[in-house]
Amino acid sequence: MRVAKHWRATGDGEITCELCPHGCVLGEGATGRCKVRTVRGGELFAAGYGLVSSAAMDPIEKKPLYHFHPGSAIFSIGGWGCNFACPFCQNWTISQQLPAERGTHSPDKIVAKARSSDSVGIAYTYNEPLVGFEFVLDCAERAASAGLVNVLVTNGYIRPGPAAELLPFVDALNIDIKSIDESFYREQCRAKLGPVLDFAVQARAAGSHLEVTNLVIPGLNDTPSTVEKLAAWVSGNLGKGTPLHLSAYRPQYKMKTPPTTTRMLEEALKACRQHLSYVYLGNVAGSMGRDTRCASCGATLVERRGYATRVVGLDGGSCAACGEAVPGVFQPAR
Repeated sequence: MRVAKHWRATGDGEITCELCPHGCVLGEGATGRCKVRTVRGGELFAAGYGLVSSAAMDPIEKKPLYHFHPGSAIFSIGGWGCNFACPFCQNWTISQQLPAERGTHSPDKIVAKARSSDSVGIAYTYNEPLVGFEFVLDCAERAASAGLVNVLVTNGYIRPGPAAELLPFVDALNIDIKSIDESFYREQCRAKLGPVLDFAVQARAAGSHLEVTNLVIPGLNDTPSTVEKLAAWVSGNLGKGTPLHLSAYRPQYKMKTPPTTTRMLEEALKACRQHLSYVYLGNVAGSMGRDTRCASCGATLVERRGYATRVVGLDGGSCAACGEAVPGVFQPAR
C-alpha cells in the first residue's frame, strides 16, 4: 500500500478523502465506498496500489475509441473497486469486490510490458481506474516519458483538483455518462450527475481527445427523448464532433431487465444524430452505427467489421473526398 493523495485529517481522529465527490469520512480501519482507500495509523492509504485484476492487448476500438488511432492495439489494465454501485455493472467481479490477489506490479513493469507488446500506449480500464488514482498517475507519467499514449476509460467521478493533476498525462478518454437524468445517478449509481458532467468539460478544456459512452437500459434511460437530451448536452458542452457510443445493455450482476433491442438503439441513434455528427452503436450486430462517415459529404472514412478496422477515406485528419476536417487523432502515435 502507498499513502494516498488528496485527503485531510479532520482533527477528531477521522480522515476525509478528497479524491471523488463522495468525500468519504473514515475512522481508523475503515474503507471508502471505492473499497480500495483505507485508513491505517491515522493516514489514508491507496490499498489497491499496484494490484492488477486484468491485463490484455485490446483493439483500441474496444474502449471504445473510434477517433483515436483507429486500428491500433493498446495494452489494457484494470485494478479493483469502483466508487459507483450500479446494479447493472458489467465488470462487477472486479469493481464490486475487494482485491483478490496481493502480488503487486510496479509502474515501471507496466510501462515495460506495454513497450514490449508493440502497443500504442496504456489504457486504464475494466474497473473504475480513478479509484486507483495514485497508481494510474504514476504509470501515466512514466508512459508519457516513454512515448506512449495514455487512455482513461472512466465514469468521470473525480474532483477538479485531482483531475487537474492527472489530465496533463491523459491523451484520450472515454467517459461513461450513464444518463442525463439526476435521479438515475441517485437511484442506480448512488452518486450525482453534476460532477461527471463537470469532469467531461474539464477534460475537453485540458485538450484530451474525448468520446462518450451511454449504456442504453430498457425502462431506465432508453427513450428517444432521454438520449436526445444527452446528445444535446454533449453537443452544446463538448462539441458537435464529439463521438457518442450508444451501447446495448445485457442482464448482469443484480439487474435482470431484458436486454436492449436493436430497434431501441436505432431509434436512439436517429434522435442523437439531430445533435451530433458521429454516433455509433455498440454491443449489437448489424451495420448501422458502425462505420465512420464524413459529416459533410457522407463518404466512408473508416470501415469496421467487429474489431477489424480499416481506414479507407482519410487524408491525415480530413476526408479524402471533400477535405472536411474530422475530429480526432489519426496520425501515428508519438
